[in-house]
Amino acid sequence: MRVVRRGRAKSADEAELGDFLLRPDPEDTRLTERVRGLDEQGAAVETAVVAERPLTLFLNGQEIVTMMTIGDYPDYLAVGFLLNQNMLLADDVITGIDYEEDIETVVVRTERQTDYEEKLKKKIRTSGCAQGTVFGDIMEKFENIELNPDAVLKTSWLYALSRRINSAPSLYLSAGAIHGCVLCEAERPLIYMEDVGRHNAVDKIAGYMFMNGLTAADKIFYTTGRLTSEMVLKTVQMEIPILISRSGFTAWGVDLARQAGLTLIGRAKGKRFIALSGEDRIVYDQASDAAHEEDRRHQRKASHDDAE
Repeated sequence: MRVVRRGRAKSADEAELGDFLLRPDPEDTRLTERVRGLDEQGAAVETAVVAERPLTLFLNGQEIVTMMTIGDYPDYLAVGFLLNQNMLLADDVITGIDYEEDIETVVVRTERQTDYEEKLKKKIRTSGCAQGTVFGDIMEKFENIELNPDAVLKTSWLYALSRRINSAPSLYLSAGAIHGCVLCEAERPLIYMEDVGRHNAVDKIAGYMFMNGLTAADKIFYTTGRLTSEMVLKTVQMEIPILISRSGFTAWGVDLARQAGLTLIGRAKGKRFIALSGEDRIVYDQASDAAHEEDRRHQRKASHDDAE
């Protein structure tokens, strides 16, 4: 498999010492651009803006979709997208992933022959930054997934995760205009992905899990974006039992979470959170008054909740 990745990876041993297995690298100059402009007083300024580039995905010989992405993990994004659209199956064998940066194309090849011509006709545009797309048969799998009933979320974990994730170096803190998603285990954030669309960040984590054999039953999913139907559908598709967000909810997102038995927690900022589904998984081992308030330097992550 020939791919190009842009990010910072750690070994499992290093992660145990307190760092992420994988997280954004805001120092990577290929992921942002410096742009000159004027501020509110007419003074010249230079600021970092997130790079955005198209990526056309092929499954074997068939063109599937063109996505707008920052381009850091095209292999994980491609595989995760196909998994979350039920185009790549859990037992599929990937024989190759070819990424051609100059023509902005990634091709995923499998042993199984594939043809999704009819499936591609049934698209639903989602609320994911006006870019998200799901295909019409997603609910067929969703209704048959059983999430781990024994998974737990300790409030001490929730407070620790929020603090660590929101203070970690990220493209959001250096340039803004981007969404973040994090795969966690207990109080440890493991895989941190960012992208211009939250659906891309989710898919990159799904692809990483598939390609590295990570189990989902004991994991926690954290996102900076809204808890929409799309976020709930993808989290359940990945068989992760707990979903946490800094932001708010949509009614359909809550309905789907309750239908699937997903623990859904929103508005998780500092000492505060609200759970609207799967509350029985929460273990109140740390009182909220013992938790730290969110540092002012990171409160801007919550300043545009309704836009995330």
